[in-house]
Amino acid sequence: MSTACELVSTREGGVLHLQLNRPDKGNALSASLVRALTEAVEDAAADDKLGLLVLSGAGRHFCTGFDLSDIDSETDDSLLARFTRVELLLQAVNAAPFATLALARGRTMGAGADLFAACTERWIVDDASFAFPGAGFGLVLGTTRLATLVGATRAAQWIEGGALIDAASACASGLATRQLAADALDAESAALQARVSRLDLHTQRAIHAAIDAARRPHGDTGDAQDLARLVRSAARPGLRDRVAAYRAAQRKA
Repeated sequence: MSTACELVSTREGGVLHLQLNRPDKGNALSASLVRALTEAVEDAAADDKLGLLVLSGAGRHFCTGFDLSDIDSETDDSLLARFTRVELLLQAVNAAPFATLALARGRTMGAGADLFAACTERWIVDDASFAFPGAGFGLVLGTTRLATLVGATRAAQWIEGGALIDAASACASGLATRQLAADALDAESAALQARVSRLDLHTQRAIHAAIDAARRPHGDTGDAQDLARLVRSAARPGLRDRVAAYRAAQRKA
């Protein structure tokens, strides 16, 4: 087991578990955490002995989104770079050549909800709530992936409305693939591991690639379009001010 300040990585055979480790910040995505996660996912993708990647959050919440606690020190350009790196992280998770499992509990918001949606297996442990607030400050992030899971109409309603999504709605819509109690997690995780390890890793990855081609029909081209949409939305002048205004309005709500 290796431990970085903000990310805990544990390897057991063909399973890699990455735990976001900022419980006092709701596991919000700082620049350094995004960098550590991206490096870990990219290294995992190059590991031909890995069959399952598990993402979880320490403490009460999975991930409360993009860390904006130091917004006063940010500029439009620094925020653009950070949001771009988040999108590249989401694409790396979504294109991983093996099964990916996200374990959500508590608040799963913004970029944290997008990280959850990027995985192939998406479980709610006990209870969780979701929201996609980025459009509130003009950001287009993860929209295509969300629409692929829940349908275009529901994705538009959630993104444009900014409403809180409860666990029942997340499961009914396909955002989450299942909900289970915490005391059932070990047994269900073991069952998933048995499923993905039944075949040799070469065959498993070939099957995953074939299914992924159907799940992501536009492949790298779609990724490039999503990145372009994100950059265009974030590059519009006044991003820092829009984010600050959004945060101020949320505090008053």
